[in-house]
Amino acid sequence: MTTPRVTIKDVAARAGVSKGAVSLAFNHKPGLSEATRDRIFRAAQELGWAPNLTARTLAGARVDVVGLAICRPAQMLGLEPFYMEFISGLEGVLTEHSCSLLLRLVKNLDEEAGLLDSWWRGRQIGGSILVDFRADDPRVAVAERLGLPVVAVGHPSLTGGLTSVWTDDATAVTEAVRYLAALGHRRIARVGGAATLGHTAIRTAAFDEAARGLQLAGAWQVATDFSGDAGARATRSLLTASPPDRPTAIVYDNDIMAVAGLSVAAEMGLSVPGDVSLLAWDDSQLCRLTHPTLSAMSHEVHGLGADVARNLFGLITGEGPGSHPVPTPVLTPRGSTAPPQG
Repeated sequence: MTTPRVTIKDVAARAGVSKGAVSLAFNHKPGLSEATRDRIFRAAQELGWAPNLTARTLAGARVDVVGLAICRPAQMLGLEPFYMEFISGLEGVLTEHSCSLLLRLVKNLDEEAGLLDSWWRGRQIGGSILVDFRADDPRVAVAERLGLPVVAVGHPSLTGGLTSVWTDDATAVTEAVRYLAALGHRRIARVGGAATLGHTAIRTAAFDEAARGLQLAGAWQVATDFSGDAGARATRSLLTASPPDRPTAIVYDNDIMAVAGLSVAAEMGLSVPGDVSLLAWDDSQLCRLTHPTLSAMSHEVHGLGADVARNLFGLITGEGPGSHPVPTPVLTPRGSTAPPQG
C-alpha cells in the first residue's frame, strides 16, 4: 500500500493556518508571529515535510544563506588574492545549492561571536564558516553553545570540537626551509603574518624547528599584518644589515608581501635571486606577473573554498565527510630562488 504524500495543505491543516502562512514561514518572510512560525515548523517536522530544504530548516533556521565574518580591514581584504579565491570557491558551491553568502567584516573576535549569536537566533543563516583562528578562540564556545553548524578553517588544535578543514602549515614551512637550505642558503628569514593568529604560530614553531634541525647560520622571523607596506618594511629591515647578518633567502607568509619584498630588493640595488632568494606563500597570479617570477608554496585556494562549502552543506544535512586536511601546499620553484652567490 502506498503511503499518501504529505503536502503543504497537510502542514497548514496540522498547524491551523493557511497554505500562504506555511509559505511565508519557510521563505522567512514577515507577517507571522514567532509563535505561529514555530507552530508551522513543528507541524512540518511531525509530518516529515520540507520544500526541498534540510532538517535544519524544520528547526527554524534557513539554509539558503550561510555566514562568513572576516576580521580584516576592508581595504586589505580587497587586495588579498587569498580571500578573493577562497570566496570564489565558496560561491561556486553555494550557487549549486541556490544559496547565498552573508559576508561581514568585523573589528575583533568578540564582535564576530556576537554576530554569530545574532545571525543564528534571528534565523538568518543555516550555518557559518569560521576563519583566522586564535589560541583559546571564543567563537568555538559560542558555536557549540548555539548548536550552530560550523566549518572551521583551521588546525584541530585551534578549533576545539568543531568540524575543521585545514592546511598542514607546519609541513609546508619545513619543506620551504629545507628547499632553500638544499640550494645552499644558510641564512634564511621569514616574514610572517599576525603573531596572534593560530596558523602564524604553527608556522613560526615549524620554522624554528626546521632551522635548528638544519643548523642554519642565521634564522630570523618578523611578524607583520600581511600588508604590502608591512612586508616592505620587514624586508628593508632585514636587507639593510651587513652581509654576514643579512639573510640570503626570505620566505613570506603571503604573495602580497613577497611582491613588496621584490620591489624593496630592486630599490636597494639587490639582485633577485643573485643577492637574495624570495619565496611566497599562497601562490597567485601576482607571483607569475613579477620579474623575476616568484617561487611559491602553491595550493588550490579556490578548491579549498569549494571543499569548505561542501563540508558545511554535508554538516547541515548530516551527510558530510567531517573534519579533514586538504593537500599540503606544493613548492613551485620559479625565477626568484637560486643558490646563493659567493
